[in-house]
Amino acid sequence: MQRKIILLPLVFVLLIQVPYSHGEGLELFTNSKVYSPAHSLQIYGSGLPNENLIVRLFAPDESIAKFDQLTTDSDGAFNYSLLIWPQPSTNFPYGTYTIEVISTEQNGISEKMDVKFSSTTQLLDVPVERHISTLVFAPETAAINQPIRVFVQTTSDGLLIGNNPNELLRTTHVHLPSGISSSLASSFKTLHQGLHFVDYTPIEEGTHVFHVVAFSRGTTSHGSAATNVLSQDLGGISDQIIKLNEILGQTSAELDTLKSEIEGFDATLEAASDKIDQSTGTISDSVPLISEASSQLNSLLFPIIASIGIIVALQIAILARRR
Repeated sequence: MQRKIILLPLVFVLLIQVPYSHGEGLELFTNSKVYSPAHSLQIYGSGLPNENLIVRLFAPDESIAKFDQLTTDSDGAFNYSLLIWPQPSTNFPYGTYTIEVISTEQNGISEKMDVKFSSTTQLLDVPVERHISTLVFAPETAAINQPIRVFVQTTSDGLLIGNNPNELLRTTHVHLPSGISSSLASSFKTLHQGLHFVDYTPIEEGTHVFHVVAFSRGTTSHGSAATNVLSQDLGGISDQIIKLNEILGQTSAELDTLKSEIEGFDATLEAASDKIDQSTGTISDSVPLISEASSQLNSLLFPIIASIGIIVALQIAILARRR
């Protein structure tokens, strides 16, 4: 019994000496969801006692518009005026902003909250949401086995966003004419913030559909463009057309030469035809004369032939008598 009486006071003393420990965690709140120029952006919440917190304000294009640090009170609470909203400009345009508070002692945990910077503070008229737009630019026609370049533009509230295409466009792919899909996630390169491109070489003829999927801060946007792949590009077809035009030009020149020669040949044929007509007329006129001459010749030859026959007969008679 004496041991129990001694132990109870010791346990009571130990409980008194153990300090009160706050639970770990980080909370973030704002005094409003929608702000207009000249309004104050007030943030408050809780963390660890006397903890240093990093505060960042991201613009709609994901750039850091404001960077600051604060220290929590002894009870872990904080209440801080982060910003007086200025008039809209290229540095502070209207749109959706993100507030991030990062703990320096709790393994870098952070809390984020979106707010809207607008010309009005009416929450019902201006909802706090992020709109991502994705535009895809691809050539209308291309040639098989010839590389083409496809451009992608991603914006949020009209501002270009996204620096790492491997994260922003990680589910982008192309639909081939054969029906299969090919991933383009690791092929994009950055031309400028929010502007990316990919060099793609088609290996099939037909329509290729580039399906770009942008994902940023929990919001997804889709964009598509189609390219018709031919056996050769328009440059090759244009060269062939030029060569065909040259051949047609040469053929046309040769046809003109042949036409001129044919025209001369027609004149020659007409002259020859006229001469033949004249000769035919002359021959026709000569036929009666030839007939008349033939009859006259016959009248002359008959007496001569008769005389020759008489002479031959007399010579035969003389020879017969001599024998």
